[in-house]
Order: sequence, then C-alpha cells, then structure tokens
Amino acid sequence: MTTTREQQPLTFRTQAFIDGNFCDAASEEQFVSINPATGETLGQITSCDRADVDRAVAAARRAFEDGRWSRQTPEQRKETLLRFAQLLEENAEEIARLDTLDAGKPITDCRTIDVPETVKCFRWYAEAADKLFDSVAPTGPGHLGLIVREPVGVVAAVLPWNFPALMFAWKVAPALAVGNSVVVKPSKLTSLSAIRMTELAAQAGVPDGVLNIVPGSGEKVGQALGRHKDVDAVSVTGSTEVGRLFLGYSSESNLKKVVLELGGKNPQIVLADAPDFEIVAQDVLSAGYWNMGENCSAGSRLLVHHSIKDELLGSVVKHATEWIVGDPLDPVTKIGPMVEERHMEKVLGYIETGRDEGANVVIGGERVLEETGGYFVAPTIFDNVRRDMRVAREEIFGPVICVIPFKDEEEAIELANDTNYGLTASLWTRSVDSALRVSRAVRAGTVSVNCFSEGDITTPFGGYKESGFGGRDNGLEAFDQYTEVKTIWMTIR
Repeated sequence: MTTTREQQPLTFRTQAFIDGNFCDAASEEQFVSINPATGETLGQITSCDRADVDRAVAAARRAFEDGRWSRQTPEQRKETLLRFAQLLEENAEEIARLDTLDAGKPITDCRTIDVPETVKCFRWYAEAADKLFDSVAPTGPGHLGLIVREPVGVVAAVLPWNFPALMFAWKVAPALAVGNSVVVKPSKLTSLSAIRMTELAAQAGVPDGVLNIVPGSGEKVGQALGRHKDVDAVSVTGSTEVGRLFLGYSSESNLKKVVLELGGKNPQIVLADAPDFEIVAQDVLSAGYWNMGENCSAGSRLLVHHSIKDELLGSVVKHATEWIVGDPLDPVTKIGPMVEERHMEKVLGYIETGRDEGANVVIGGERVLEETGGYFVAPTIFDNVRRDMRVAREEIFGPVICVIPFKDEEEAIELANDTNYGLTASLWTRSVDSALRVSRAVRAGTVSVNCFSEGDITTPFGGYKESGFGGRDNGLEAFDQYTEVKTIWMTIR
C-alpha cells in the first residue's frame, strides 16, 4: 500500500452549528469518527438528538420569519452565495482532504471532481437566483392572475456518506438560493466537510440561523427532522429503506414535502454494434468502480450481447488492472476503502453469496490490504450471472460488476427494466436509431449513450420506481422541491 503523507495533519471542527454558533449537544454526547483507510480514530463528533434538532429548527424558523435571508432580494442572496463559492474554492484542498480522510475517497477524485463540482454547484444556483421569473395567467381585461414561487420555509437536508461535500451542495445551494432556511444532517460516517462548509458559509455572510448543521444518527437526528412539525420540506439522499422511513415520518406529522434520491441497480447495455471495445471497457469500469462502487448510479449490471461478451470481458479484465487499490491520500489510488468495517463485511457477504449461487469470480472477490487496518475490497467481476441471483438484483454498493449476456435488443431492454430500481442506465451502440429506441424504453431517470454519465448541474438527477420520489436534484427542476407555487387572483374594477 503506497502512502503519501507530505501534508501536515488537518485540524477540524467537530461541533454542531446552530443559530450562528458552534456548540455541543445538549446531552454532551459524542460519537467516534473513523478513518476507513486505517481503522484509526479521526476525532470525536458532537452527537445531536431531538433537543438539538428543536433548537436548530427554531433558529431556522426565526430566521425565515424575520426575513433576514428570505426577504433579501435575489441579487443580494446571489452575491452572498458567490462569496461562499469563492471561499470554498480557496479552501478546496482542505475540503478534499477532509472527504478523503472521513470517507476514504481517493484524493484525486476529490480534487478533480467532487470539490470543483461543489464550487460549481453553488456558483450555478447563485447565478440562477435572480433569473427565475414568475408568470401571469392569460386572463381577460377584468382580472390579473399572478403565478408566483415562494420559498417553502424551513428545509431539512439529509445527506449520504458517499459524496459528503457534493451532496451538501446539491441540496443546500438551491434551497438557499430561493430564500429558505436550512438544517443539515450529514451522515454520521462523514460529517467533517459539511461542518467546515457551514463555517465558510457564515464567513461569506449567510445570516445566523439560516444554515444550521446537526451531526448525529439517523435514529435520533434524522427521525427528529422527519417528524418535526415545523420543518416544511425534507430532501434525502440515501437508501430506499431510509426513504420509506421519511415518507412515514411525513405522513405521521405535518405532511411535509419529501424528496428522495435513493438506490439503484443500474444496467450498462452493450449492443453488438458497440464502438471501440477498449473505450467501452474503460467506461464500463468507471461506471462500476468509481468511488469504490459506493454510488447510487454505479453501473453494477453489465448487459452484453452474447456475440461480443467474451471479447469485451477480456478488454474489461485487462483495463481493470489500472484500478489501483491503496491509500486514498496517494494521488495514484483509484479505489480506496469501503466507508466502514460493517459495510465492507456487507460487500464481502454479497461476493460470497454470488459464489454460492453459481456465479464465477473473474477477478477480485476478496478483502485486500488487511495489514493496513483499512476496509479494502478488491475490484470484482462476476461472470455467468443469472438475473435471479441476489448479486444481480440487490444493490451491493461496492466495487462489483455482474456480467449478464442477452440475445437481442428486446431482451436487453427487458433485462434492464427487470429491477425495482430506475435511477440510471448506460448504453453503447453505433446506431442512432438503437440509441433512441433503447433510451426511451429503459425506465431510468438518466440514460447516458456511449459513455457513463450522470449529466451535469444543468440536468435534473433522480430516478423512477424505488430509486426516487417527489422531485429531482440539479437543474432548474431542483427549485421545485424548495418552493411553493402560489396563485394571486385580482379583480380589476
């Protein structure tokens, strides 16, 4: 395991941030944050509960009602968010290292993808803040019908652990841009970058109470936010199981708006006329192994036309050697550890299940670098996978690709849609007709053609079926979850 330790150890905040101040939990409880690359303790993080959520929501409500942010002009909010984006850019290396230490993410990915996209997200929504137009209904001369958008109020943002900084941006940026107050619950496994970014937001001029952060468990903090009657909307990225809980919390409390971005079992469809296999193989591996496969849009099901399966699989196996497993702080590392020991055991359990069900391990299939104390799993490919196997149907959330052959385009579409999920899909073909037919037929929120992609900040991201509910992240469509639509009808006499 290669190690790069030229930087000095980071110091970082570990407390909650409520109403403009860092603070301990009312209970004074803390939880341990573990570096998944070494198994060592990073620090003790404030562990909030319902009492702290009540304080944060009350602060957010006061800030919203007195208008310190909600009644600023869109241009004023834009200028503050642009200052925030600039501070994020100036502190990009620190934020990248926090996510690498906390989540085990490769530092090169954090430096070149996650943090730059985080900055871009805040800049994009800042610039959109004063470019959203309301509308006038087509009435007769005796009436005026105004259709206007207003901020929903207090928003709870529940973040996942796989993209800590970027998911903070996806939710906080559009919510703040339209004038809401926000309470953020970062994942208990990865709280550090969210705490630091909240501090930078305050430095940029986001008023006290407008942006609050309450670290802690889903059972305590997540549930308290989901059930809180003074939270107007909650946006959650996480597992489908967690999403079901938040729908229940809403139904049992104030029927708050709920937007869910959930899991996936995403197909990669390679038709017989696919372009250069070397390029396809590299895209396939990026889809399956990027972020250690800890990605809801990971292309974990490789559906390949039977006539080209062996040739493509050979190219995939050859290029898999380029996916170096190692210290996430080393710039050459492409696969870091699983986020925690329990998750590593879950991934290894799925691999063992795949073997037991008769799938063939082509590469990988075991824990590696155990001597480091970290939670590393070798990138794995299964061949001879049947559609009824658990590894073909359940979200593994690790560096595991399952190869399934098909005989024609119709079967490829049927296989792709044979899942409870519908987040993303990828397709490789030289035919424009095939690209359009298959893209329209596959039930997924994003379909990428001749590449692996989630789109960009301008395109909405979310899923069909059990992959999503209630709205989309990204694009102008993200504003829908953070605003209410009001009709103002006037009679002109």
